Amino acid sequence: MVNRVLLIDDEEKLRKLLSKIISLEGFDVIEAGDIKSGLKKLEVNDVDVVLCDVKLPDGNGVETAKLIKERYPIVEIILLTAYGNIPDGVKAIKNGAFEYITKGDDNNRIIPLLYKACEKVALARRVQQLEKQLGDRLSFDKIIGKSNAIQAAIGMAQKVAVTNTTVLLTGETGTGKEVFAQAIHQASSRRDRNFVAINCAAFTKDLLENELFGHKSGAFTGATKDQRGLFEEAHLGTIFLDEIGEMALELQAKILRVLETGEFLKVGDSKPTKVDVRIIAATNRNLETEIASDHFRSDLFYRLSVFTIELPPLRERIQDIVPLAQYYADIFAVKSNLKPLQMSPAFVQALEHNVWRGNIRELKNVIERSVILSEGGVLDVQSLPFGERDYREGKGDLSNFSMANIERQHIQRVLKHTNGNKAEAARLLEIGIATLYRKIEEYKIQ
Repeated sequence: MVNRVLLIDDEEKLRKLLSKIISLEGFDVIEAGDIKSGLKKLEVNDVDVVLCDVKLPDGNGVETAKLIKERYPIVEIILLTAYGNIPDGVKAIKNGAFEYITKGDDNNRIIPLLYKACEKVALARRVQQLEKQLGDRLSFDKIIGKSNAIQAAIGMAQKVAVTNTTVLLTGETGTGKEVFAQAIHQASSRRDRNFVAINCAAFTKDLLENELFGHKSGAFTGATKDQRGLFEEAHLGTIFLDEIGEMALELQAKILRVLETGEFLKVGDSKPTKVDVRIIAATNRNLETEIASDHFRSDLFYRLSVFTIELPPLRERIQDIVPLAQYYADIFAVKSNLKPLQMSPAFVQALEHNVWRGNIRELKNVIERSVILSEGGVLDVQSLPFGERDYREGKGDLSNFSMANIERQHIQRVLKHTNGNKAEAARLLEIGIATLYRKIEEYKIQ
């Protein structure tokens, strides 16, 4: 596939010269003399990179970069200026430009930058294509798994999806409850309306109330204008209340009122707001136990549990582990700009014998780590973070290595993967940046 470049410059002689040079490198070049005509050509052409002058008759390239990235997030922008300055350069990068270079001084950088920008665009397109499988419009046929346990859960969800019945999804953390909630929404008559999700455990009581129901201007200090809550955003659609077992009792009463009357009171309001919303709730807690401990309202439980679906843990879906692992391996290989990876027999055996306390979420994290540590296009058991405690038939011989040596090698590989970016390495290692610096010093990592 030939990469297409849109060249926007009002200096015709320079534009024609650049166009010829870029074309000789094998790029397909489209020309425009101003921003207006350039944006029109973007609308009708599949462009990879925009090469744009900063000062144009009808606007500024730095501001145009922001507009282009908003409309076409995958397109990369290289800005050209006759008089480079640091503030403009900083703003250009903040606005999403791939690079900001000076005409004349940096002419020899244009072609290499175009190649790099096109590589980034190609990678973004591959990621976008893969993630469509589990994207916003997730449907049941995209749920990975052929085991009896997951197929039984899918069958129940498909039956309830076509109704407006409230659904309660139960199961351990990481079993895919939000994936099921989205699939139910997409299979319902509300599919063309909003699907809104919130984790009830992520907010304090007051913040959660404000997020769910919104507030009126003047309701509290700093409330300078009315704010819509998520229930209003989900009007005629679906709201997914994850970890509802963590919700305060006072808020549970407000959820019950929505279920019973279809209305609620915003914070600081005396007039009820009416909504038509389907509620899908989820929890990893035993709500009947929570009721006995006075932590959950029994009347809300009975309204939520009209139709309950329990999602099976991964350890009860052994035949689904490898297909799920391969799916995530493909995604992370693309993101790391690697060719498709194969799983060694020992790697497969280790996956199938692990306990998977964190279920699919843990599997996803493990595969991301293994892809980073992969060598020679193969995922092998040495890249797995669990040992004999979880790998019950452990064939991986880690006993030949000290824990310190394993940790040192792991940190080195992650730093290599991030090109020395310590903040990103600390995120992938799930440790604090200060801890990473301490270990780099302790292990004398260069």
